[in-house]
Amino acid sequence: MIDTFSLIAVYPEIVLLIMTCVIALVDLLDNDGRRTAAYILSTVTLFLVAVLTYRYACVGNTVYGFGGMAVSDPMGNWLKCFATLATLVMLVYGRSYALERGMLRGGEWYVLNLLALLGTFVMISGSNFLVLYLGLELLTLASYALVALRRDHALALEAAMKYFVLGAIASGFLLYGLSMIYGATGTLDLAAVAKAVGSGQVNRQVLTLGLVFVVAAVAFKFGVAPFHMWVPDVYHGAPTAVTLMIGAAPKLAAFALAVRLLVEGLLPLAADWQQMLALLAIASLLLGNLAAIAQTNLKRMLAYSTIAQMGFVLLGLLCGVVEGNSFYASNAYSSAMFYVVTYVLTTLASFGVILLLAREGCESEEITDFAGLNQRSPLIAGIMAVCMFSLTGIPPLVGFQAKLSVLQALVNTGQPLLIGLAVFAVLMSLVGAFYYLRVVKVMYFDAPVEQIQPITAPLEVRAVLSLNGLAVLLLGILPGALLTLCADAIRKMLTT
Repeated sequence: MIDTFSLIAVYPEIVLLIMTCVIALVDLLDNDGRRTAAYILSTVTLFLVAVLTYRYACVGNTVYGFGGMAVSDPMGNWLKCFATLATLVMLVYGRSYALERGMLRGGEWYVLNLLALLGTFVMISGSNFLVLYLGLELLTLASYALVALRRDHALALEAAMKYFVLGAIASGFLLYGLSMIYGATGTLDLAAVAKAVGSGQVNRQVLTLGLVFVVAAVAFKFGVAPFHMWVPDVYHGAPTAVTLMIGAAPKLAAFALAVRLLVEGLLPLAADWQQMLALLAIASLLLGNLAAIAQTNLKRMLAYSTIAQMGFVLLGLLCGVVEGNSFYASNAYSSAMFYVVTYVLTTLASFGVILLLAREGCESEEITDFAGLNQRSPLIAGIMAVCMFSLTGIPPLVGFQAKLSVLQALVNTGQPLLIGLAVFAVLMSLVGAFYYLRVVKVMYFDAPVEQIQPITAPLEVRAVLSLNGLAVLLLGILPGALLTLCADAIRKMLTT
């Protein structure tokens, strides 16, 4: 018999699952080619789930369910709320794009996106190895299908195959690593794993071997070097609306996976996995920024940009424990959470502009396609410029605050090595400024390559995109509320 607390812990997942099934049935019976009923039901569902997770997060309680296999805590509920809002915004941005390219014919578009969000929820709620893996597989399997949704598009099918093969390898890494840790500790529960590892009575060699594979799997989900091979090809080959989905909510799930496994489960091994994350961060910052310079396709450029941006998230995660002291943990992990949330916000706006400019027969994903955009629409050009400046880290935009919070977390430790990493990150950000500002230069100073045409878009798309760009600006000017929110969520996670 399932107790009440178990249901309380997973109410958002239950609501999302039930409504996904309802939408699948409605979509099956709907002969409208625009799938209007499914669209309305999906947006209403996402709005209600966002409100539910917001209320859970504001209450601030930590509830375990199903024998400790699932947890509902402030960090998880805020991440769920942000992931839900990101999916809602993506559906608004991507509806016209999906309709024009025949992606709504079969009716899978909305159901697969909701299933991917459900997988994200399960990953965020997981307090057990099996639950985390089930959530990961649900998210990735839905993502594979979404990438291949344009059945008549060779580039999308190629990207889906690469994503599937490399994703299967990463899943194998995770399973093998978790099996090693289970073999050493004799438990699948994260709290019990942490207790067993902290006791020092387990086989250190087996634990370290398992840890290597777990970190590799987490690195793949973040898309950081050298596990980045799938990112440029999938970002480029997938339909732009799907690229936006992959670049948004799953990044929040990857952060949750890292925190659940490395912080909640394996914090006593922090000295080991922090060194691994340091190498991954250095490689990501170096490769991502240098490779992005050579790109002419905007989606591939943003893919390499993502690799570099996730390197900053790893910098926040690797400075929580210093010489066995976890005094800096709250500040470090909250800076990483703030960074990944603000990155998703900026990504939504930047890909939203690409989707807005895309039209039937033209994806508008080359950097040259943005030439003279300011002459066509000063508002859209301004939003894209705000996104590029934010990703560069120019004040007073939110990207600057995100980078500053991570750099402060590194410098506050007082460790020469970590301060050196902060200096390296700043230098790499200067390199990254080149390819971000190139887009701004093309929009404002280059002549259009073809006759200027007006930009047409539904009212809700323009409204949401304007609010999205405004949020990037306002959260940079007034970051205190979001910073406090992330700090409180991480603090409560560490103390429960």
